[in-house]
Amino acid sequence: MADTHSMKKPMFFPLALLIIFIIGITANANPSLTLDYYLSSCPNAADIVRKEMECIVQSEPRMAASILRLHFHDCFVQGCDGSVLLDETITLQGEKKAAPNKNSLRGFDAIDRIKNKLESECPGIVSCADLLTIAARDAVILAGGPYWHVPLGRKDAVTASYTRASTNIPTSDQNLVPLMAKFMFHGLSVTDMVALVGAHTIGLARCRNFRERIYGDFEGTIDQSNPISQNYLTTLKSGCSAVTTGRDDDNTTAMDNVTPYVFDNSFYQILLRGEGLLNSDQEMYSSLFGIQTKQIVRKYAEDGIAFFNQFSDSMVKMGNIINPDTYETGEVRKNCRFVNT
Repeated sequence: MADTHSMKKPMFFPLALLIIFIIGITANANPSLTLDYYLSSCPNAADIVRKEMECIVQSEPRMAASILRLHFHDCFVQGCDGSVLLDETITLQGEKKAAPNKNSLRGFDAIDRIKNKLESECPGIVSCADLLTIAARDAVILAGGPYWHVPLGRKDAVTASYTRASTNIPTSDQNLVPLMAKFMFHGLSVTDMVALVGAHTIGLARCRNFRERIYGDFEGTIDQSNPISQNYLTTLKSGCSAVTTGRDDDNTTAMDNVTPYVFDNSFYQILLRGEGLLNSDQEMYSSLFGIQTKQIVRKYAEDGIAFFNQFSDSMVKMGNIINPDTYETGEVRKNCRFVNT
């Protein structure tokens, strides 16, 4: 999540959102992906990813959320093409230093580890984009979440976009309307958005990303539309000071304060109590514009199976966001950090 201030939208936002939605749908014409893409060329690909992810998450449970976040941040920029994995070079400005990614993304070494195993088994066959998509699914399973079939056949981008990484990725301080706009741009519905944000049932957020939520803006004004319980507020303030000193900016707190390492529906139950850690999360239940999102949050809070089913469907939908140009001009990287030479 980025540390940027959300923009207030004028009252004509429904038309703007409709236009953005149409643009997003048009831009995301998806080449055909198949479930058996590696059946002949690398039949053990999924097994290799799963076994490595089991070791990685067992060693560090937090890594499940980190890999899942990598996949999200990849797909929201140029589509799911592995561009987020590229290191900066003299000729390429990567996405890792963009505001939403800097000091937020981790797990690159884990991806390198999995890629090395795949290259040993099937050199030059499995793309980093597919690897990351499979790994994200396995991360959810290992945290107790649902299984879904992953369509495969993505190519790796030979470019990255620092600009799009800076603007396209949802941020922690955003209000509901701009949050919806960023999902709709990629052809993801309001239902998809509420389900996908449920990924915050695992993972941590840094103090600087929820400071304004608990202390208010620069004038000390707290957004009254997003209430927060006093007990929870006191707990959060104990690990996150009101003034940015740099000392505790990177202090982390679980986004799900009940079961932080278990993928379940308690995240939505937390929103009902006004204990969403991030403003963008709580907005889905507390915003005046959230008539539809509030209903969906309540549904998932009561029915974990409904959440799991929709999350699975929405992850497939998000994973299918592919730039046709990348599909035509992309490659299968030997090293996920660098384009092939």
